[in-house]
Amino acid sequence: MGALALATALLTSVEPLRVRSESMLPTLDVGDRVVVDKLSPHWQPPAVGDLVVFREPQRGDLVVKRVVALGGTTVALEDAVLVVDGVARHEPQMDLTRIDSTYFGPVTVPRDAVFVLGDNRSESIDSRTYGAVRIDELVGRVLLTF
Repeated sequence: MGALALATALLTSVEPLRVRSESMLPTLDVGDRVVVDKLSPHWQPPAVGDLVVFREPQRGDLVVKRVVALGGTTVALEDAVLVVDGVARHEPQMDLTRIDSTYFGPVTVPRDAVFVLGDNRSESIDSRTYGAVRIDELVGRVLLTF
């Protein structure tokens, strides 16, 4: 019975999800599938760069975004360049030549939250619109994509 309980726990701790928007291009495309680890956010806080899943506050859909700043930090976009605590961050997944005149902030992320952005900044509805996402609202962390 112990093995069955363990198998059931493992199966319910991961969930497949299909990407439904272009907000994470070029990292994730429409129709890509991701496997979501639903346990780790409860025992290991998210890190900058993690892809996380949560319910989009306006419609309640599950969405995938990238954590770009943690609680207690100040975040801004200056001509599409991510700036955290006054320091420009290099984001290898971003093609800044495709983004023009994107400005935001600065704002301070609440201690119990993360600031999330889509990699396709010009098409993403993210923390710039609905604010930081509380850590206890995270559904999970992306484990793998296919």
